[in-house]
Amino acid sequence: MLKRALPPAHPGIVLKELFMNERNLTITDLAKGIGMTRANVSAVVNGRAGISPEMAVKLSAAFGNSATFWTNLQTNYELWHAERKVKRSTIRHFKLPRNRQTAHA
Repeated sequence: MLKRALPPAHPGIVLKELFMNERNLTITDLAKGIGMTRANVSAVVNGRAGISPEMAVKLSAAFGNSATFWTNLQTNYELWHAERKVKRSTIRHFKLPRNRQTAHA
């Protein structure tokens, strides 16, 4: 578990600040360019929605990077928040029976 005091930026912030602003793109420009609705792109850019795998593929084609870049941003953001929400101390640990432990090693 990665311990960070500050949350990673929402992927929409990264999209807006590092990709759209640098190219003077509006939400409408980007939506038309990647074949998505303006409402969908706006929701991501404004932090109300995440980047789907389909959108990640489209953004990677539009900006010349990988879909994995976009999905990693989303995953890191979600995991950071999940780590703070889940109470690990309430989770039961499941272990293999003694006779099965060496079989999988």
